[in-house]
Amino acid sequence: MPVIDTEIDREGLTLTVTAEFIATPERVWQLWADPRQLERWWGPPGWPASFPRYEFEPGGEARYFMTGPQGERSAAWFRFETIEAPHRIELVDGFSGDDGEPTDAMPSMRMVVEIEPSGGSDGTVTTMSIRTIVDSLEHLEQITSMGMVEGMTAAMNQIDELVA
Repeated sequence: MPVIDTEIDREGLTLTVTAEFIATPERVWQLWADPRQLERWWGPPGWPASFPRYEFEPGGEARYFMTGPQGERSAAWFRFETIEAPHRIELVDGFSGDDGEPTDAMPSMRMVVEIEPSGGSDGTVTTMSIRTIVDSLEHLEQITSMGMVEGMTAAMNQIDELVA
C-alpha cells in the first residue's frame, strides 16, 4: 500500500495524506498532468472520476464528477493556482451542483500537492503528499466525518498499478 501516513492537524486546519511510490517524480507528476491518468485514481474504488474539462495551467479550471456503484454522481471542481513541474501543485477544490458548476453549498478547500524524490539506490522512490487546508475546525470535522481520509487513502492506494 503506497499511503504511508495520514495526519489531521486540528490547530493548523489541515488533513495531509502522504504516499510513497516506486517511480520517478516525473512519472508521479504525470498522474496529475494527464487527466486520463487522474481519472484512473482520483475517485476511491467503486467511484471512478471523469474530467470533462481539464485546464492544467495556472488559473485553469477542471470540472469532474465521480460515479458511484448505483450510478449516483458527486460533482466537483478544481482551480489551479500554482503549477511547478514536476514538484508542486496548488489548487482550490470545491463541490459542484447537478449542472457541474461550482456551488457554495459547502466551503471550498485549498490543496497543496508536493512530489519529491525520497530514496532508492536508483532514485526511483518518490513521495507525494496532498495537504488539504480548510478555513475552520467545523469544516475540517465535516470533511473528515464525510470519509475524506478513507476516500483519499483508498484513491491514492490505486496509484501503484498506474506507475508500475
